[in-house]
Amino acid sequence: MASALSDKLSRLVKHISGQARITESNVADMLREVRMALLEADVALPVVRDFIARVRDKALGQEVLGSLSPGQALVGIVNRELAATMGQGVADINLAAQPPAVILMAGLQGAGKTTTTAKLAKHLIEKRRKKVLTVSADVYRPAAIEQLKVVTAQAGAEWFPSSPDQKPLDITRAALDYARRHFFDVLLVDTAGRLAIDEALMQEIKSLHEVLNPVETLFVVDAMQGQDAINTARAFKEALPLTGIILTKLDGDSRGGAALSVRQVTGAPIKFAGTSEKIDGLEVFDAERHAGRILGMGDILALVEQVTAGVNVEAAQKLAAKVKSGASFDLTDFLGQIQQMKSMGGLSSLMDKLPAAMAAKAGQVDMDRAERDIRRKEGIIHSMTPLERRKPELIKATRKRRIAAGAGVHVQEVNRMLKEFEQMQDMMKKMKGAGMMKMMKRLGGMKGMGGMPGMPR
Repeated sequence: MASALSDKLSRLVKHISGQARITESNVADMLREVRMALLEADVALPVVRDFIARVRDKALGQEVLGSLSPGQALVGIVNRELAATMGQGVADINLAAQPPAVILMAGLQGAGKTTTTAKLAKHLIEKRRKKVLTVSADVYRPAAIEQLKVVTAQAGAEWFPSSPDQKPLDITRAALDYARRHFFDVLLVDTAGRLAIDEALMQEIKSLHEVLNPVETLFVVDAMQGQDAINTARAFKEALPLTGIILTKLDGDSRGGAALSVRQVTGAPIKFAGTSEKIDGLEVFDAERHAGRILGMGDILALVEQVTAGVNVEAAQKLAAKVKSGASFDLTDFLGQIQQMKSMGGLSSLMDKLPAAMAAKAGQVDMDRAERDIRRKEGIIHSMTPLERRKPELIKATRKRRIAAGAGVHVQEVNRMLKEFEQMQDMMKKMKGAGMMKMMKRLGGMKGMGGMPGMPR
């Protein structure tokens, strides 16, 4: 996430936080570095100028000069102004309307609008307990209608059918009528996108807006677009009364400029951020927490939320009860631990939210290799019979060769996995009784990075 910008600013933060004395000279030097980092990250020039001016005014004020630790005070100013640039705090989605509350999704083709529509549907169902209907008004790209149907099913929402031979206005009127008659709380309308801004696109979405009178008009923008994202945002703002922004692909290797620019250019708050390609990869955007991530301070709250959401409490309790009863921890249980880690978004996703110092230590581990190792172990266990999983002691040389061939690995890999399993089995024996549940509660189901299959000890 905004890796280039984050790397530069976190190094700068580390340097200035140790400064015992702040002068106009070292403030000027620091701001020059910040300015270059922001421009290289494709942040719009007016946004950079405004940000630098605000930081300079406060950095040379009494807040820093009178501080016992001026370097840390200066870091605090940079952090606050970075958050202010993206919009203070959290801007919640507005559903205060006579149901169905209509949410209009706008943006260019390729920004991830259709997938984001389904992600938002899932969020509204799970977090806001709403009954959600989706509809596609994109009659120019037939695959878009089918795509929305598929991802809507994955999200657990209901999809309203449409076809390329219909007019967008007719589709949306019919969907709105259906939503009213069937008591839906929210209607999500996925509109057509283009490869570039054109008059036909803008006129069509203006007409849809007039007919639907949505409570939210959300602009979906690709965080990896850089300056193009700013120009697109400005054009949509001129055509529509945007109420919010959703940044997609924020987990990509983007330069981060869009996140810092779109809010100031449009005046609309960033409400959500796409953090992965999965259907649940949508986060409520918190400017202060995002600023912390960019500055290398991490986002421990988001890490806790991600881990908690990925934990299958029922499965953890069953495992605790099984171990407490004296039953043996078997390879099916071991597989469950591996899948638990995957459901949390994987190792790299967790590392992204650690503070820079901790992430640097974790960075000594090859994350890609660790992820591959976890998948390899999963494949090895899947190549075993149910009996072998229940009774690993049966797995001798002949069975090992068969399992290795089935998983596409060497026999040594099977031996290594079985050794790690035995180590975890020994640990589980020591954790009998209350100790097991205490460990579960303390780790929130995370099992510890070093204790997870595939992670170095």
